[in-house]
Amino acid sequence: MDDTAVIFSHRLGEGGPLWTHLDVNRPGARDWLEAHEPALEPLVINALLAEDIRPRTLEIDQRALVILRGVNLNAESAPEDMVSIRIYADAGWIVSTQKRQLQAVLDIERKIIAGSGPDSTGGFLNLLLIRLLDRMEPVFTNLDESIDDIEESLLDSADIKQRNAIVQVRKTAIILRRHMAPLRDAIRQLWNLDLDWLDVAQKRHLLENHDRITRYVEDLDTIRERAQIVKDELANMLADRLNHNTYILSVVAAIFLPLGFLTGLLGINVGGIPGADVPWAFWAFSAILAVLVLALVWVFRHLKWF
Repeated sequence: MDDTAVIFSHRLGEGGPLWTHLDVNRPGARDWLEAHEPALEPLVINALLAEDIRPRTLEIDQRALVILRGVNLNAESAPEDMVSIRIYADAGWIVSTQKRQLQAVLDIERKIIAGSGPDSTGGFLNLLLIRLLDRMEPVFTNLDESIDDIEESLLDSADIKQRNAIVQVRKTAIILRRHMAPLRDAIRQLWNLDLDWLDVAQKRHLLENHDRITRYVEDLDTIRERAQIVKDELANMLADRLNHNTYILSVVAAIFLPLGFLTGLLGINVGGIPGADVPWAFWAFSAILAVLVLALVWVFRHLKWF
């Protein structure tokens, strides 16, 4: 039997279920599944080997197909590019598959090797959920802190560069929520299943994990809404700054408009221009323009235009 696709295989506790973890990128994954479970439905095999699949739970004759997702903590990867883990399990057998490494799986393997891992299928699923959610929490905290930092920076000054940071936070929250909501539903579906190997205590832990992920989904909704509010506030502040600058330019133009008219009028190349032959005419005209500027400034100030 070709075990190339098998990453590891461990017995959970004394006489507990056998957990086998496969890498579907390796050759022989489909052959291994078909050889170890000839009656396995094509639907289940396709789900375990799928390129991309949404979280969900399905019961088949006291076995559960559970598709979960965790944040991507691999090097040079974005956390919102979530990693799937597919599990098909019953009371005595657990098979899980991955296309990319998931840190939560390695956490459980280390616990099993150390002798402190789960000893049942229900315990395995709950521990996996706990580790998945533990890994997610810092990502949500960072998003929340990013929004706090942007809001604080807006109190000092509005900068167009802040828009990119806001867009990135909102984009990350939207992508994470798109994966988290089905994950929450999958846990709820698992809790609702009538499986003999899920006892009352394990179902209670499932419900706690469901409540925890529901809180994360609500936090993501809040982050997304805060990001939109901050984006709107930034747009308003930038628009106010632009309007203020435009208003200043308009006032300056209004002051210099009559000056431009007068200088243009006296600059035409025709005869009869007053003072053309008077040596001090330029200085007199400049003084008149200065008085006119001061008069316009006084009028605009009196009208409270600036």
